[in-house]
Amino acid sequence: MKGKIVLITGGNAGIGKATAIALAKMGAEVVIACRDQIKGETAVAAIQKASGNNQISLLHLDLADLSSVKKAAAEFSTHWPHLDVLVNNAGIYSSSYFATADGFEAQFGTNHLGHYLLTLLLTPALEKAPEPRVINVSSIAYMSGKLDFRRLREWPGVYRGMDAYSQSKLANVLFTREFARRYPSISCNCLHPGVVSTNIAMKKGNFLIRLIWRLYNPFMLSEERGAQTSIFLASAPEAGNVTGRYFDEHQNIRSYFAKAKSDTLSQRLWMVSEEMVQAFL
Repeated sequence: MKGKIVLITGGNAGIGKATAIALAKMGAEVVIACRDQIKGETAVAAIQKASGNNQISLLHLDLADLSSVKKAAAEFSTHWPHLDVLVNNAGIYSSSYFATADGFEAQFGTNHLGHYLLTLLLTPALEKAPEPRVINVSSIAYMSGKLDFRRLREWPGVYRGMDAYSQSKLANVLFTREFARRYPSISCNCLHPGVVSTNIAMKKGNFLIRLIWRLYNPFMLSEERGAQTSIFLASAPEAGNVTGRYFDEHQNIRSYFAKAKSDTLSQRLWMVSEEMVQAFL
């Protein structure tokens, strides 16, 4: 990974931070993108110390604000000559409905749409790299997801956080397949990291979700273990020859669940997403 430039969203904590440390140890120049400046600066120092690599930088990025996404992409393109690996890692979960700065349902807007725009804006930087890769951290939860185009902004009826989360993770998978089809020169894959002991369910989960998360926490994978497939897809030579596929937590390729195989659905999501971010392209 020496000489390669890697951008990781949500690289300041959890799986993203573990991924950043591992790739930095391999010699990569790592840019972590996150919303909180202070937490980001603290993470940069920690990653530098843990990896022994001082080529760690911070990029301000709020995926729930498309103007922030556009600004971050422009800043990256100004300061770095190309991008070898983009790891779309950041994600949120919420038991209650709330909207992004642009009026989208928050989990769809953050987990999918923000990453969709970021990837499109950084595609020219990726195309300048000799062997570019895009890695989308999804979840096995995508299998129960239903892409309901009526619920990408508002959420008619009772809001169920897990339904919204699963929808956003299905969107990650469909985006992976469609990006791989449209940009065959860029390796693009998605993954399930395993059930990992992060704080994703603790910030905006309801009482029951937080309780279940605490009870199962001792049986979950460590953040370091959960980062292994991201690390593999970012660094393994053989992974650069694969695109449009879904990997499990053991770095094995898995067949897509039925809904994710639909070319019609993946193309429709792409077109709808493109319309949603058009003002920022």
